[in-house]
Amino acid sequence: MSEQQIENSGRSLTGTVVSDKMNKTVTVLVERKVKHPLYGKIIRLSKKYHAHDENNDFHPGDIVVIEECRPMSRTKTWNVARLVQKAVNV
Repeated sequence: MSEQQIENSGRSLTGTVVSDKMNKTVTVLVERKVKHPLYGKIIRLSKKYHAHDENNDFHPGDIVVIEECRPMSRTKTWNVARLVQKAVNV
């Protein structure tokens, strides 16, 4: 495998940064839509992930892509790969 394939192996998710209060860590909210197995209604499921942010570049409201990586702490096994959209300040 080439170096590019090794680097991009693993899962990646897109979500919104909801907290940057920790040093070198952001909390990312990932929402997905699934169909209810019995009633067929589309429901939104959400989950929060802690992701590594080496330079504290990302702030609440930013939309980012996170990729799976080695465990960095008890709760942090994701790394922020790139910024999709900067937060819109109102």
